[in-house]
Amino acid sequence: MNNDKAFDIIAIGEPMIEFNETSAGQYRQGFGGDTSNFAIAAARQGARVAYCTRIGDDRFGRMLQALWGREGVAMQGVEIDAEAHTGMYFVSHDEAGHHFHYMRAGSAASRMHPKRLPQTLLTQCRYLHVSGISQAISANACDAVFAAIDIARQAGARICYDPNLRLNLWPLTRARAIIEQTIASTDIFLPGLDEAQIIAGVSTRDDVLAWCEHHGAQQVVLKCGADGAWIWQKGVAGARHVPPTKVSAIDATGAGDCFDGSLISRLVAGDSIDDAVRYANVAAGLSTTGYGAIEPIPTKETVLKHLSVN
Repeated sequence: MNNDKAFDIIAIGEPMIEFNETSAGQYRQGFGGDTSNFAIAAARQGARVAYCTRIGDDRFGRMLQALWGREGVAMQGVEIDAEAHTGMYFVSHDEAGHHFHYMRAGSAASRMHPKRLPQTLLTQCRYLHVSGISQAISANACDAVFAAIDIARQAGARICYDPNLRLNLWPLTRARAIIEQTIASTDIFLPGLDEAQIIAGVSTRDDVLAWCEHHGAQQVVLKCGADGAWIWQKGVAGARHVPPTKVSAIDATGAGDCFDGSLISRLVAGDSIDDAVRYANVAAGLSTTGYGAIEPIPTKETVLKHLSVN
């Protein structure tokens, strides 16, 4: 891979404003959007990161710009849309876990379009990170994701892909068709076990991995929450288990995005896939010990310290 690039990683997708329930009727304002979470997680681990998106010409859009500025995420690919709003969502919690309630219809990011992509920027990364949510928010955003993949791949980038299934955004039949088509264009596929079982229509981990292989996956990191993660690679017999980090979890919002960003940042740094997954497990675990998608994401120093004492 060509290392002579302006950025280690570029992510494309929708950033959002988050309102996270901390107690009955009480919400803490934060930031979310899976690819924005990913970009910030990767930046906190030391990677050179840029973000490609559209935001509204509104207070929430300016808050996001200030956030990326603080986090060191480059904004050459951020376009201001004066005719649309920045998306937001609410997170509630109960015994079954965390639940998302979105206000994103017609958002600026949903107006992403292949013809408006920052094409030169997309040639300047070692990895491009894309998401199923970015494909689900509108047909033209889906087309923009495929176009971004083509641009980045032709320039020598590797593609990492998290399907991040959200059935309130699109029907399962369309989600399955788009996700299966995208798998074949990616170098690292990053599904969660639960969502992969739904998409593939199977029940076991081995069947999920067989489905990934059937649809052209080259390398899979299957995220299994409290069971850690499994690594599968084309041409390598079997799958390898990487155990989880034991933490006192409070809120799992954004943990998968933190995992993804931490994993790719460590691959950029030269780690093996096994070491990168081990690191990502720790980072994601630590990110569940506070509320919100962004605030609890640990820094590289925090993760390395945890690894050194465990």
